[in-house]
Amino acid sequence: MKYLFIISILVYLYYLIYKSRKSMHMLQQNWYNDGGRYIKWVFSNFKKAFFTYDLAFFLFLFFEDKMLILAFSLFYIIVYYLYKRTISKEQSKKPLVITSRIKRLYVTMLILYIIPMIPYVVGFDIKALPIIYFIMALLVCLNPFMVYIANIINKPIEKCVFNYYKNKAKNKLYSMNNLKRVGITGSYGKTSTKNALNDILNVKYNAFATEKSFNTMNGLMISINNKLDKFTDIFIAEMGAFKRGEIQEKCDFIKPQYGILTTIGTAHLESFGSRENIQKAKFELIDSLPDNGIAILNYDDEYQRKYKIKSKCKKVWVSIKDKKADIYASDIKLSNKGTTFKCTFNDKKETCEFETKLLGEANIYNILESIALAYELGLSLDQIKIGVKRIKTVEHRLELRKYGDINIIDDAYNSNPVGSKMAVDVLNMMDGKKIIVTPGMIELGEKQYEYNMEFGRQIAKVCDEVILIGEEQAKPIVDGLKKERYNEKNIHILNDVKDSFPLMKKLSGKTTYVLLENDLPDIFNE
Repeated sequence: MKYLFIISILVYLYYLIYKSRKSMHMLQQNWYNDGGRYIKWVFSNFKKAFFTYDLAFFLFLFFEDKMLILAFSLFYIIVYYLYKRTISKEQSKKPLVITSRIKRLYVTMLILYIIPMIPYVVGFDIKALPIIYFIMALLVCLNPFMVYIANIINKPIEKCVFNYYKNKAKNKLYSMNNLKRVGITGSYGKTSTKNALNDILNVKYNAFATEKSFNTMNGLMISINNKLDKFTDIFIAEMGAFKRGEIQEKCDFIKPQYGILTTIGTAHLESFGSRENIQKAKFELIDSLPDNGIAILNYDDEYQRKYKIKSKCKKVWVSIKDKKADIYASDIKLSNKGTTFKCTFNDKKETCEFETKLLGEANIYNILESIALAYELGLSLDQIKIGVKRIKTVEHRLELRKYGDINIIDDAYNSNPVGSKMAVDVLNMMDGKKIIVTPGMIELGEKQYEYNMEFGRQIAKVCDEVILIGEEQAKPIVDGLKKERYNEKNIHILNDVKDSFPLMKKLSGKTTYVLLENDLPDIFNE
């Protein structure tokens, strides 16, 4: 009987390990509960988190002795099969990455589950079987909370691991005496600016930029420890933040001599609390620059112009609207093949023409700031022109690609009030049928409804067909469309973005452009 009980535990643990992937996935996407993000997700998605097949565990309480053990084992075999079938239908946009941290979490979580079983396995008593099975079944139903507790327990361990790799990265970084260090931050445009600057600087120097969208402390440490080498002349660090102090922490670590501030917008307004907090947080980079450093700033951003900068570093302002800026762009011409513009350097009284494959006004700002710093770092205008022409499109950021006969404008990585309007403007300049696929914008706090409704009004003026993802999420956009008296027959609401592809094929015309604007993380799936 005792051996049958142990077999039933193994079946139970096998199911538990599989089920925990969902909780681990959500924990990982919510930055391991940084800022309480994971626990907020749990309570916001209570039904999704807890109403699973194993909630029917009370059924086996009607069995006794050996039949109870068999019922318990059979129950979790069936539940495992049903749960696996459900999960296999879900398409993860960003699947769980089995990192060392996730492995450590699994170990801690399994220990938490096994501890209540130990006394019973040692002193096996058939009469206590219903109670122990009840406790075990209840704990597996509470798996999202158990993962949360395991994450808390592991914090001291993770702190030690973090400090080890941070010190390793510090030692490597500070040993490179001739290395120039650049920090880039802003509400949006960080990754595009980083990649543009990297492509331009590599015409003359051996520049290295943090990979993909790595902009956390862990991302910076991974880039330095694994990729930075002794031949690098310039290190470009992208710096993201969800609250004040995070960029300062990264600056204390990297110690940048040069800084680029893209735009101060409303991205992550919910976690920052106010636009003023966002302004102060982003300027942590500029304020940390040394007196002999250089700051590249956006003159068209009133939140940058109004800020009183603490650093005595050199300030270089760029603009596409005001000729008073140190460097400004004019004669901007957009097409479906890319963009051309003229750039005037006021100190040299010289104007150059540039061309790029990139689309959209937002990318002009990104390139302009990159040009400004490249110029300060000693590249000639001819070298900068070559670099601008070489700039590669960034995946999921106004990236033009083909889906059969349909032209896709992929701006799925992120969406914010300014960026989304610019993306719709890019769609508007295309000749042909225009379709948008979007769930709208998130993490905009109390202004989320207002911004999404305004987005709906912008869409109504441009798009022939509108495909919205998520009935609840898309309500403000629908309200905005209705305000513009948009034809409701052309509004299509789906709950899964993958269903939009056969629909866009059905809706397409001879020449069709589809804008994919913002693909929400799995944590926002409806």
